[in-house]
Amino acid sequence: MSVLKRVSPASAFKVGLVAYGIAGFVLGVFCSLVAVGAFPIARQAHLPFAKVGVFAFILCPIIYGIIGGIGAVIGAGVYNLAAGWVGGLEVDIG
Repeated sequence: MSVLKRVSPASAFKVGLVAYGIAGFVLGVFCSLVAVGAFPIARQAHLPFAKVGVFAFILCPIIYGIIGGIGAVIGAGVYNLAAGWVGGLEVDIG
């Protein structure tokens, strides 16, 4: 067994950026469909937000990616602090 003693904040940021960027892309597609009225509930609410759909498709991945990256850096810092106190996680790398 190996012990994971430290997580690089830069590496955590990259992984968080990509993972949450993909989640933001999925959410952006959903928000775009709602904004252009692709779902019956959106048509019933008379949402005139067709341009908002394009912005959601572009901005959601960017915003989610940046926030996810920052969250991953904070998580890496907390992990590094805790691992310094208790020794880290035991990981079987096979």
